[in-house]
Amino acid sequence: MSVRTSLSEKKLQKAVGRVRRAQARFTERYPGDSGARQPVHTVYGGAHLFASDTARKLGDLALRALEAYAPDAAAFAEAIGVPRELAPKVYDRVRDKLRREPVEDFRIDFEDGYGNRPDDEEDGHAVAAAKQVAAGIVAGTLPSFLGIRVKPLSGELAMRSLRTLDVFLTELLTTTNGTLPPNFVVTLPKIQSRTDVDVLVETFEQLEDRLDIEVGALRVEFMVETTQSIFDPQGRSVLPRLHRAAGSRLTGAHFGTYDYTANCDITAAQQRMRHPACDFAKHMMKIAFAGTGVMLSDGATNIMPVAPHRGPELTDEQQRANRAAVFAAWRLGADDIRHSLIHGFYQGWDLHPAQLPIRYGAVYAFFLEGLAPASERLRNFVDKAAQATLVGDVFDDAATGQGLLNYFLRGIACGAVTEQEALATGLSLDEIRSKSFVKIMAARRAKP
Repeated sequence: MSVRTSLSEKKLQKAVGRVRRAQARFTERYPGDSGARQPVHTVYGGAHLFASDTARKLGDLALRALEAYAPDAAAFAEAIGVPRELAPKVYDRVRDKLRREPVEDFRIDFEDGYGNRPDDEEDGHAVAAAKQVAAGIVAGTLPSFLGIRVKPLSGELAMRSLRTLDVFLTELLTTTNGTLPPNFVVTLPKIQSRTDVDVLVETFEQLEDRLDIEVGALRVEFMVETTQSIFDPQGRSVLPRLHRAAGSRLTGAHFGTYDYTANCDITAAQQRMRHPACDFAKHMMKIAFAGTGVMLSDGATNIMPVAPHRGPELTDEQQRANRAAVFAAWRLGADDIRHSLIHGFYQGWDLHPAQLPIRYGAVYAFFLEGLAPASERLRNFVDKAAQATLVGDVFDDAATGQGLLNYFLRGIACGAVTEQEALATGLSLDEIRSKSFVKIMAARRAKP
């Protein structure tokens, strides 16, 4: 059949070429979630207190708190608001997690959790912390993710911040013959301009050269805790420019609830995780980093689950007051965690060992409550994708498929969901372990 057209083949090819080049740039900028494991939390602790077995000690304290205030599934469910039908499964998995891997990510803190000290004292703590990390590598006692938080690169603290980074890394890499812990990262707090990131990246490059480690080995995560890290004086979004400055070294962006709300002139009594100002800033983070592979983390609940009365012989009234105080802090923390999860923040901060049970309890309940509908949705999605391929159509919504798969990868990685439970998706264990929806569909297409 003769078809009349108005555009030449040359003009069409030129237009299509522009589209393809734009798509290539888009894919480079927005590669999507890699499927790599993201920890569900980061535990912060003062550098002067860090030891190679800190994670295990925190786990033991967390188990002690769980046994003291929630000795069974019903009590734990009451404390944090877990649906009754899920309570036994959540409780058992939380206890197992606290025994097996109580801390997923730990940040050795030289900033707020450490304070300002004489130079010789901070130098000594930087050396000691590095030696403990080296010992933990040998003993296999470090968390799966580890890093240090330096001081801000402000006029007053920049020299101290960079010196601490230098002392710590020089001692660590000299002791370990150039070996960094897996998933090691440097946390940069209170960013005020792109210069902060530029200076840190330049310092990374110099240290990599002097310490003879691979270029790009040193990675950074941002603390988003100033209004200046959201908008610049011209009203432009700052986070994408900070990302460009850090390049592929950027692994994550963590929201600093209390510094940010203070920066917004919000009174201390109103500084909380679910303040509308925080939701605005975190949505800006989602917009800036969506599809880039940068992992996002929410902040911490600052009401600690600590009993007001201590001692071997407490009255019944004091015991009830202790339980009420711990339960109130647990419920607040669990509600904050659920709020984060609903808004797509799958990681947060923990500051106290007694917060660990509620971190895992709230996360596990979140994944298990959504397990059945997510399984059905992914099964249907895979079937539709296969059908589209069979009839010759182009199925180009792989990002949605990867997003559904990532739900299960996150749940499995943290211990909320078992691999056997994930089989309800219709995927095999090998397909789930591939961590790639594109690879799954390619393998299925290749089958006769």
